[in-house]
Amino acid sequence: MIWLTWRQHRKQAFYTLLGFAALAALLVPIGLSMRNTFADLGLADCIRPITLSEAAMQTCDAGFRRFSDQYDSLNLVAVLLITLPVLVGLFWGAPLVAREVEQGTHRFVWTQGVGRTRWALVKFGLVGTAAVLLAACYGLGMSWWVEPLTQAAHEGRLGMIVFDLQGVVPIGYTIFAVALGVFAGTVWKRMLPAMGITLAGFIGVRAAVEILARPHYQPARTQTFPIEGDGIPELSRGDWVLSMGIRNADGTMVAENARIQCPPGGRGPDGRVCGAELGLDPGAYNWQLYQPADRFWLFQGIETGIFVALAVLLLYFAVRRVRRIA
Repeated sequence: MIWLTWRQHRKQAFYTLLGFAALAALLVPIGLSMRNTFADLGLADCIRPITLSEAAMQTCDAGFRRFSDQYDSLNLVAVLLITLPVLVGLFWGAPLVAREVEQGTHRFVWTQGVGRTRWALVKFGLVGTAAVLLAACYGLGMSWWVEPLTQAAHEGRLGMIVFDLQGVVPIGYTIFAVALGVFAGTVWKRMLPAMGITLAGFIGVRAAVEILARPHYQPARTQTFPIEGDGIPELSRGDWVLSMGIRNADGTMVAENARIQCPPGGRGPDGRVCGAELGLDPGAYNWQLYQPADRFWLFQGIETGIFVALAVLLLYFAVRRVRRIA
C-alpha cells in the first residue's frame, strides 16, 4: 500500500519539490540583499532593547523609512506566498479521493484485499506527513526571509500577512488545506468541484479566523495618554495596534483612528483651545488598544491548534465518507 501510494503521487512530489527549489532560488538572494541593507543602514542597533538618544532615534526612523521605501514592493510577493498552503490542498488533497472515484479505480483497489479504512488511513497518513514536512520547511524558510521586513515594520511579526508566512502556522494551514481537499473529494467525487470547494472553503475559514478570532486570542491591552504634553509615548516596536482614537473624560469616543498632541497649556498658535474643533471636553485623552509583541508565539500556537483540530475533524468525516462510497 505504501509503495502504491508512492507510485501514484511521485510526480506530484517531484513537481512540488521542483517548485520549492525554484522559489528558494528566487527568494534567497532577495533575503540576503535585505539583510545586507539592514546592516548597512545600522538598523540592528535600533531594534535592541536600549534607550536611544533623540538624535539616534531620528537616525533610526530615517533608516527604517529608507529600508521600507526600498522593499515595499515585496508586500505583493508576500501576498502571493500565503497562497502556497492552499495550492498543496488543491493539488494533493482534492485529487486524493476524487480522482479515484471519478476514474472508477477505487472499485478495483478496494477489492484487492485492501480495506477502505486501511486504504484511507495509509493514503491520508502518508500525504499528510509529507505535507507537514513541506510546511515545516516552508515556515522556517519564510521566517528567515521576512525577518528584516518584520523588524522594520512597527507591527512586527504580528502584522497581517507576515504572521501567516512564518513560524508554525503554515503547518496548520497546510494540514487543514489537505484535509479540506480530501473531505471535499469524498463529498463531490469529481476533481474540479472538489478543488473549487477546497479553494472557497480555505479562503473563507482563513479570513474568518484572521479577522474575527486572532485579535481576541488574548485580552488586548490598552494605553492612554493625555492630549497635552511634550510628546506622545510610542508603543514598543512590534506591538499590534487593533484600534485607536480620542476619547472624552467619560470614555466616549470622539474621533476614531486619530490622536492629537497639544502643546503644554492646551492652546494652539492661534490661541484657540487645542482640540476645540473636535468638541473635546476637559480631560480628553488619547487611547489605543493593542496586542503586545511578546504574544507572537502564543498566538502562533493557538492558531495552529485551531487549524489542526479542524483538519482532524475533516479527516474523521472523510474516512466515514470513504466507507459509504459506492
